[in-house]
Amino acid sequence: MPTEFTPVSALLGGMLIGLAATLLYAGIGRIAGISGILNYALEQRSERGWRIAFLLGLIAAAGLWFVGNGIAPRTGFPLGWLLLAGLLVGFGTRIGNGCTSGHGICGLARLSKRSLIAVLVFMGSGIATVYLLRHVLAVLP
Repeated sequence: MPTEFTPVSALLGGMLIGLAATLLYAGIGRIAGISGILNYALEQRSERGWRIAFLLGLIAAAGLWFVGNGIAPRTGFPLGWLLLAGLLVGFGTRIGNGCTSGHGICGLARLSKRSLIAVLVFMGSGIATVYLLRHVLAVLP
């Protein structure tokens, strides 16, 4: 299944993510790293309200976009692989001191060297994975 490049929606989505990160930082001085927001929403009682509101807003916005565009989520993935993938992502964000949103959006904007290295590792790993699965193992079309 070929992917469809949609530059306008990608640009608008990126601008909205940047705007949300900017407003969060300018408004309350917090960085919009999703793994950190989720972690502290679960572990700490202080400042839990804005963290839960932020996470619910992410979920609601994604749901509205899917419904508004008539797009159904992909199905057919084995549950075991999905659970393993989720655990690996969670483990990776913990050992990497943040997720792609925290490093890629907020860390790079602050000129963090650690975030630059993390983003290069994220992107390199993603490129290598797609190449391996598509061109070497021929698992993906």
